[in-house]
Amino acid sequence: MDDNLELIEKEMLDDISSFLEHVEPERSSLIPVLQKIQAKYSYLSSDAIKLIGKRLDLTSSEVYGVATFYNQFRFNPPGKHRIKVCMGTACHVKGGDIILENFERKLNIKTGETTRDREFSIDKVACIGCCALAPAVVVDEKIHGYVAPSKVEGIMLGFEIEKEMNERKERSSTENSDGEIIERQ
Repeated sequence: MDDNLELIEKEMLDDISSFLEHVEPERSSLIPVLQKIQAKYSYLSSDAIKLIGKRLDLTSSEVYGVATFYNQFRFNPPGKHRIKVCMGTACHVKGGDIILENFERKLNIKTGETTRDREFSIDKVACIGCCALAPAVVVDEKIHGYVAPSKVEGIMLGFEIEKEMNERKERSSTENSDGEIIERQ
């Protein structure tokens, strides 16, 4: 993990520790604590689970067991770009599993995981309500319908092009001695 991500993790754990100091150390606090941390950070890290267990006098296994029982909790940080592949009946019948496999292969991660750089995460969802567009995918809250393997390549290529354009823009900008950004032409 790079230094920036380690710093983010440390700040998150410090914040969770501060929050937990104000929580009554009772088993009945567990689900509200899990929900609050999930709402703020979008996932429950293994270190957060340990902190919760310690505060509530529960083992990490007990905390994890409760959290995994509920579908609302995730255990990996979501990526900057969230990909949700519909696996509802219409999407499944029209190849949703193949589309999911293509995203997994392209990003070298499995369902429920996030790329190492935290750029992308993949999840499968039960239904996105776009059966007429099957197979369908939601990428950063934008719906893509009639997704074929070649469209997966196109979606990912779009991100690569956007990243390259942003890098070029950054390289073409410089700061003067007053800290003002000057655009090169």
